[in-house]
Amino acid sequence: MPSRRRRTRSTSAAAPAARTTSPAEPSPAERYAAARRRAGADRGELATFRDRLDFPLDDFQVEACAALERGSGVLVAAPTGAGKTVVGEFAVHLALAAGRKAFYTTPIKALSNQKYADLARVHGADRVGLLTGDTNVNGDADVVVMTTEVLRNMLYAGSPALTGLGYVVMDEVHYLADRFRGPVWEEVIIHLPDDVQLVSLSATVSNAEEFGDWLATVRGDTTVVVSEHRPVPLGQHVMVDDRLLELYAGHVDPTDPGVDPPINPDLAQLLRRQLPGGPPRRGPGDRGGRGRGGPGPHRGGGGVRPTPRFVVVDELAQADLLPAIVFIFSRAGCESAVEQCLRAGVRLTNPREQSEIRLLVEERCAAIPPEDLAVLGYDRFVEAAVRGVAAHHAGMLPLFKETVEDLFSRGWVKVVFATETLALGINMPARSVVLEKLVKWDGSAHVDITPGEYTQLTGRAGRRGIDTEGHAVVVAHAGLDPVQLAGLASRRLYPLRSSFRPTYNMSVNLVAQVGRERAREVLETSFAQFQADRGVVGLARQAQTHAEALEGYAEAMSCHLGDFAQYMGLRRAITDRERGLAKDAAAARRADVARTLDGLKTGDVVEIPVGRRAQHAVVVDPGGPGGFDGPRPTVLTTDRQVRRLTVADVGTGLRTVGRLKVPGGFQVRVPAARRDLAARLRSRLDELDVTPSGRPGGRRDRARTAAAEDAALEALRRELRAHPCHRCPDREDHARWAERWERLRDEHAALVRRIAGRTGSIAAVFDRTCDVLRTLGYLALDDDGTLAVTPDGQWLRRLYAENDLVLAECLRQGVWDELDAPGLAAAVSTLVYRSRRDDDTGAHVPGGPDGRLGRALDAAVRAWSQLEDLEHAARLETIQPLDLGLVEPIHRWAAGRSLDAVLRGSDLAAGDFVRWCKQVIDVLDQVAGAAPTARLRTTAERAVLGLRRGVVAYSAV
Repeated sequence: MPSRRRRTRSTSAAAPAARTTSPAEPSPAERYAAARRRAGADRGELATFRDRLDFPLDDFQVEACAALERGSGVLVAAPTGAGKTVVGEFAVHLALAAGRKAFYTTPIKALSNQKYADLARVHGADRVGLLTGDTNVNGDADVVVMTTEVLRNMLYAGSPALTGLGYVVMDEVHYLADRFRGPVWEEVIIHLPDDVQLVSLSATVSNAEEFGDWLATVRGDTTVVVSEHRPVPLGQHVMVDDRLLELYAGHVDPTDPGVDPPINPDLAQLLRRQLPGGPPRRGPGDRGGRGRGGPGPHRGGGGVRPTPRFVVVDELAQADLLPAIVFIFSRAGCESAVEQCLRAGVRLTNPREQSEIRLLVEERCAAIPPEDLAVLGYDRFVEAAVRGVAAHHAGMLPLFKETVEDLFSRGWVKVVFATETLALGINMPARSVVLEKLVKWDGSAHVDITPGEYTQLTGRAGRRGIDTEGHAVVVAHAGLDPVQLAGLASRRLYPLRSSFRPTYNMSVNLVAQVGRERAREVLETSFAQFQADRGVVGLARQAQTHAEALEGYAEAMSCHLGDFAQYMGLRRAITDRERGLAKDAAAARRADVARTLDGLKTGDVVEIPVGRRAQHAVVVDPGGPGGFDGPRPTVLTTDRQVRRLTVADVGTGLRTVGRLKVPGGFQVRVPAARRDLAARLRSRLDELDVTPSGRPGGRRDRARTAAAEDAALEALRRELRAHPCHRCPDREDHARWAERWERLRDEHAALVRRIAGRTGSIAAVFDRTCDVLRTLGYLALDDDGTLAVTPDGQWLRRLYAENDLVLAECLRQGVWDELDAPGLAAAVSTLVYRSRRDDDTGAHVPGGPDGRLGRALDAAVRAWSQLEDLEHAARLETIQPLDLGLVEPIHRWAAGRSLDAVLRGSDLAAGDFVRWCKQVIDVLDQVAGAAPTARLRTTAERAVLGLRRGVVAYSAV
């Protein structure tokens, strides 16, 4: 039998917490209490609610629902697929039965849409509404599904829709740990009226009681119900080449493996045999050696060869483990996987399903113009879906993603290759879940996935009421450690950590509603402060350990010849100076390279340094004026590849070696035109008899020259050589201890600062935030010395964007007053857009840097820079840099250009473009309601209309 543990805590401000833990064999008293609960469940609204269900409720669901009916708030923490949402649906039932309202909040629009459809089916579309920022359906209904941000905004605005509110369901409440959006959850919990019952639904977290204690502090009586039981047991497997092996040894219960469970010896032996012998010979996209007949690592190869994705699908199909979700932590990887399956001839559907799929897809996509379908890769999408295969990631058109979700839920699409975003709440259960790797890119580095992430991803495996067991499968890959995997699979809990911080918008709203002093008290009730106060004891203990270690390190680095700390200071100064010179040299080199892109003309034949050899190309579009980061010429290479060049692409710089006439009206998207021009380019190069030029001095040469000529650096080196410790025979041993001492000293200093700032830390950040707002004039002191909101602050209250203060300053300074609707949309995009790649420097501005939009963007950057300086002085770090990467696509779309024209020549995916458009629309809506001038409000309304069309308008998410 699978293990099952449930913890229940009912706490209130007036009574101490009472905790019960159910052992394997309940005592007579516990059996009596359970009988009482069951008897109570047979009466009242819970009995009515159960009568309309077609499945029995689990104990944890009964317990949570009974607590709700008693008038208690509840926190339910349970695994994915356990049925937490039933408790939220019961809250909706209670609200309607009592003639009150219920709000059901979710972290993402897709989940809001799904929950709206579910509740509308049960209660009728006339009683259920949907509010997601850009969607307003029956917003005055008795039951309204919304994103959490919408409810936060309603609370600050004092919306009349809050009248009669009895219940709020916060689905996926563990989202409050999210770095960027998490604070919204805490704002809602703190500011909800006291008479509203809160239903918090969370993934299983290891500190549910701590979170419950905080909820009891700020919301009153709260019952915590934790279930670690999966309704459908989960088996753990590893796929090695074309073999599916159990992870654990045969005697281990996979539903209760315990700590450090023993590994399947056959699996361990097979992996050990494959690990020696070098790197993998083939990647997952390699079709060589397909299936069982191809060479594998245990057939004379070295290293772990990742199983080709179509082979994974074949094996899952043969083992009757479909439908399956295959998580690949890469959008390109998901698309590549679908392509590989198509090329390999994978077909998982029968003729009837194929016909149904084609009909459903055509119906769903009927509103998309034919010219857009071609840009979106519609034919390939349909072909894959008809074969039972699909991708699902944020770069896809939302309408395509919704179609995949529908097809998967109907059982027609059998395999979905998805990124981890699919694990966030969307109801797409499968028989098995496959993880291609246990490492993902977090935006700055490749990191191991955590036990909590593993649990969240594999939680989709096992369809309740359909499967007797779910299956988690990890594909063997280089570096796979089965012991590490067992640790991920057996530790299913992870802690919930607050990411709460006061924002400028939050601060002006709090001051306006309750005044500064009361606002400080409110913020001190946040979960972040609650956790901070509890953590001081542990931090102090850690600081003491640091202090003792520092003494030992200091003794170990001491030198009998002199002051070694002083000597290390010189070494550090030399390193810093060398780095600074290298950075300056790199900047100068970049400027030199950028100059090689200036002045190019259509038809210039250029040489591009690539590695040890040069590549030749002809310029087909010089890229217009320089813009903010230099021109980005478009070129055609000798092998017919079209590239848009940036400084990062051209190595040591371009060299023009000749000219070639490019036909007028040349279209890079026409294969025949590319083929003809590439052939003429090769002929022209033969005529020119081009010899690749030698590569000029690289970054290291320039850095070495700068270092050799720097007087300050040479003086430091002389001082270092003259220091007594430089002659010590044990110098490098001392240096290693000194480096450890310095690292630990810095860690210790940071720890001491954390301890000093823990008590009242959130309120202290609020004070500094208010100081910035006072400096800028959004807050001011009244005659009696009370802090109050100014007229400018009143419209800042209505700006909820992440870069709220930058947005406010752009409006107040009139930075955007002269822009037309497309220009305003483009300018607003700089506040919300975040490039997925740090090195993405493509930022062409329509009209050039001296045009109206270019000047407005310059002014916005200056406003941002001034605010950054002000924040730095106030020891705050909240505003984000402006990103111009979406300016041109948004401008084109708002000006009425086609989707093809918007996406042409860019790396922007259609789904990303739609998602960013939605976010720009959200901010433009705020500008339309809060801008200080009527003209700008009108322009914002026109910009919204310009963006909300085509694929943006008919995408629900």
